[in-house]
Amino acid sequence: VSKGTLDGGHGVLVYHYGKQTALALWGSGPAYAMDANMLLAWHKYGGGKELLAKLYASIGANVQSFPYGPMPTQPLGWFKKPVTKLEDMKGLKYRTVGISIDIFTGMGLAVNALPGGEIVSAMDRGLLDAAEFNNASSDRVLGFPDVSKVCMLQSYHQNAEQFEIMFNKTKFDALPDKMKAIISNAVEAGSAEMSWKAIDRYSQDYVELQSKDKVRFYKTPDAILKRQLELYDEVAKKKAAENPLFAEILKSQLAFAKRATRWEQDTVVNRKMAFDHYWGPNGVAAKL
Repeated sequence: VSKGTLDGGHGVLVYHYGKQTALALWGSGPAYAMDANMLLAWHKYGGGKELLAKLYASIGANVQSFPYGPMPTQPLGWFKKPVTKLEDMKGLKYRTVGISIDIFTGMGLAVNALPGGEIVSAMDRGLLDAAEFNNASSDRVLGFPDVSKVCMLQSYHQNAEQFEIMFNKTKFDALPDKMKAIISNAVEAGSAEMSWKAIDRYSQDYVELQSKDKVRFYKTPDAILKRQLELYDEVAKKKAAENPLFAEILKSQLAFAKRATRWEQDTVVNRKMAFDHYWGPNGVAAKL
């Protein structure tokens, strides 16, 4: 796209991590307690948009980027047996991408950043002991249930990832203002539609993975989640020292997250109580 061979493309920002580590801040890691939609709010209103343009310019990428499609928290991944403690992770041959590579390497795993289409076959051949990809629907389509019946849910390694639509900047800049506005609004409409559809589709596949594919889901132990946060802080500090743009983006995210997450924690009611009221052991939903 940058070279103009293609007019545009679709992908994930974090996949360009090898060209500029700061791109990881649009998806890999805990996002400082923000969810993916809050990270998009930072991007649009908190300075992220301008920082991303500066970042792409720093590597000579002639692109106009539109992050969109906030992804829900991704699973820790698929394993041969449930992970019950931090020590269970050490030594495993594991697939992930972006700054998550550094985090899991720090936890003692042997990490391989295989492309999505190669993960399941690698697990089938024993080249991987465990792997993560994205969500219940895409993981099911890729065939994870054929090579593993254990999936660990919840993780901070990709808590707020974004998709991306990009265009060749020269071609985009040459468009009439009206067409630029149409594209920008179409991206945001697609982002909303993707978010709503994901809730419907992921929840259906989550049920069918258990009922039809006989997958067992387990919550990732808190000790592993806590260690992810500690290692992320160490990695981010190192990257910020090496990369001024990484440090600048980090500072911007922290300032926005402090304000936005405090507002959220103080304002948004905990839905767990309502969930237990309707769907818990003594839930009333069946009586309604």
